[in-house]
Amino acid sequence: MVRHQILRKIPGALLVNDCYVTCANAISPDNVIGMHFMNPPPIMKLVELIRGADTSDDTLNVTKSLAERFGKTVICSQDYAGFIVNRILMPMINEAFHALYTGVATKEDIDTGMKLGTNHPMGPLQLADFIGLDICLSIMKVLHAGLGDSKYVPCPLLVQYVDAGRLGRKRGIGVYNYHQPRL
Repeated sequence: MVRHQILRKIPGALLVNDCYVTCANAISPDNVIGMHFMNPPPIMKLVELIRGADTSDDTLNVTKSLAERFGKTVICSQDYAGFIVNRILMPMINEAFHALYTGVATKEDIDTGMKLGTNHPMGPLQLADFIGLDICLSIMKVLHAGLGDSKYVPCPLLVQYVDAGRLGRKRGIGVYNYHQPRL
């Protein structure tokens, strides 16, 4: 697992809620940095490095080199809710839920439109099922709480699906039904 490989390579590394920080004897602000891996980490090539207010250039460079040795492409973000990828991706997924919720289009047409119209490998509703609807909802709540903008309020349909246990592929049903018919 990528997480364990990284922790073994960084002296004094500490895992805090899926955010890795390096420390020298005690956590020093210049040694604090976040690494946000995209799921699933063994397949996805991207990692976001999140600088704290006092993260040193040395800490950034050491962490960037480590991520590159793992074959990752590195992008850097300041420490804001959602970082880069989720701050852009989750509102798109949420808007896809709004389009479905308000009857703009079917789930299939929403996903096909985004796949063929924007060259995405999968549509936003399919991606939400892959990520997990509960995870998407949680991220939307973090974005809304952290940024305070109403555009991050989760779509009621997303909330309904999660409340009903429709979490996506991991549960066999989300926006799409993944249960295989029994013969």
